[in-house]
Amino acid sequence: MSSQRRETRTMDLPFQPPRIYTVTALTAEIKSLLEEGFHLVWVEGEISNFASPSSGHYYMSLKDENAQIRAIMFKMQAHYLKFIPEDGMKVIARGRISVYEPRGEYQLILDYLEPLGVGALAAAFEQVKKKLSLEGVFDEEKKRPIPFLPRRIAVVTSPTGAAIRDFLRISYRRTPNLDVTVVPVRVQGDEAAGDIVEALDIVNRELDVDVIVLTRGGGSLEDLWPFNQEEVAYAIRRSLIPVVSAVGHEVDLTIADLAADLRAPTPSGAAELVVREKETLERDLRSLSSRLEIALHGIVDRIRDRVKNLSSRMRDPRRDLADTWLRLDEIYNRLVRTGAACISEDLRRLEALNETLILNSPARAITMLSQERAFHNRSLTHAFALYLDRKKRDIHSMRDRLDSLNPLSILKRGYSITRKVPDMNIIKDSAQVKTGDEIKTILARGTIGSLVKKTDQGE
Repeated sequence: MSSQRRETRTMDLPFQPPRIYTVTALTAEIKSLLEEGFHLVWVEGEISNFASPSSGHYYMSLKDENAQIRAIMFKMQAHYLKFIPEDGMKVIARGRISVYEPRGEYQLILDYLEPLGVGALAAAFEQVKKKLSLEGVFDEEKKRPIPFLPRRIAVVTSPTGAAIRDFLRISYRRTPNLDVTVVPVRVQGDEAAGDIVEALDIVNRELDVDVIVLTRGGGSLEDLWPFNQEEVAYAIRRSLIPVVSAVGHEVDLTIADLAADLRAPTPSGAAELVVREKETLERDLRSLSSRLEIALHGIVDRIRDRVKNLSSRMRDPRRDLADTWLRLDEIYNRLVRTGAACISEDLRRLEALNETLILNSPARAITMLSQERAFHNRSLTHAFALYLDRKKRDIHSMRDRLDSLNPLSILKRGYSITRKVPDMNIIKDSAQVKTGDEIKTILARGTIGSLVKKTDQGE
């Protein structure tokens, strides 16, 4: 009985039709569920299909062995990345899930990205290093030698740091009269790289120095990051003055160190490499001077002994001089005789050539040709005048014939030409017009317009 009641209640329930979504409504509900259920997520994966169009946004896919998801990092967040993502790079990403409704696709909107297993700054360092190396910025053959004894040095650094104090202390101790110009810059922070580039350009443009020292004290990779910027490396290679880089401690290596003409391990080391110790130089000069003096005395003694040896072996040169003078006199006389004979022979040859030229002088031929040219000129002038007269007579004859055939000449004798308006056909028969037609009569001077009142058919 109870079973029957249950069946009765079931049969009494009203029919519920299924809910039908529009595509937009279903996509919006999926978007709401995903974005509310996964507000902020961390994802580990490998970058693929990376693209960076002119908009500045980063588009990519994050994948593992079994799946992948689209991801995008907008320009504002991408600006703060210290490295550029690449295909195949394993990363840890943070972002929120979003559904792009026009295509019905879900994707990650990233706000943080870090290489897996290595820091972002370390990855960025390797990227910049690889790029500049391929461009030849670090090539050894492009690096300039550091002057042996620089007189003026520009130090680009922070004016309040320990680096400048160490450099000045050691350089003044080694060479007291050295001219050092401190160019103050920021050596830490986002704007430090721009300060360094500007300082290097100013030194090249405005200061007369022999070498530039770019330095700062030690610190973390993030503290030293301004010295790892591409623009700093380009400014170092662009400099016309040799650049010494002394950034951080000996274990620290920066892009500026690789691009510089000389790398010093520390600011103090830069002072020791660039500035020669005055007392050591003076001692070396005294030692070299003494060695040079001893060497010169030895050379002079050896030359003196050799001169003595040669002088003892030499015979009296006056004997050779007498023989030489006799041979010279004989040679001189032979030259005089040979020269006179050659001159006489040449004179005879010249006289024969002169007589031949006189006999074959072109003056006579020129005179005859001139007379012949004058005769032809007169004949041509006369013939051309006759030709012109004949052509003038022909022209006058043709003009008279044209005048006789010109219908306007007939009009001058009292005749006229009548045309029908508007087609302007010449009227030769009265049948061509009818009463009321407009006609135009052309006279020898002027025209007459008139209307036809009457026509007669003549023979």
